[in-house]
Amino acid sequence: MSGKLTYADVFAGVMTAIAKYNHAVDDGRTEDAVATYCADGSCDIPGLGAHTGHDQLRAAYAVVEPRGPQRHLVSGTHITDWSEDKASATSDFAFLIKRDNGWGVMLTGRYTDELCRDGEVWRFHRRVGVFT
Repeated sequence: MSGKLTYADVFAGVMTAIAKYNHAVDDGRTEDAVATYCADGSCDIPGLGAHTGHDQLRAAYAVVEPRGPQRHLVSGTHITDWSEDKASATSDFAFLIKRDNGWGVMLTGRYTDELCRDGEVWRFHRRVGVFT
């Protein structure tokens, strides 16, 4: 991408990172989930724990690979601060799992994210989740 990034460019990059993360986690693709983080990226999410760096993240996400169909539905993403190389965002989410009688909401929460641009790709530098 040449030229100065706009808010729309940053928003699109952040939303793409969030979607890649959700799809990878829901599909049980641990390596792809870890790839959404910077090399020194970290997370602090209930049920997953606090982890920093790809090795720790890989070990954590491998433990929570889905046993059945699941979906993270993210909405209301608000970019709270941004530049050409960094962005902060807050998003609400619902976590659904499929049971014999259909889909059900297991929990809801909020992500607070700090992302960095790595070339053309946005990655999580820090992802914090809380359940509501």
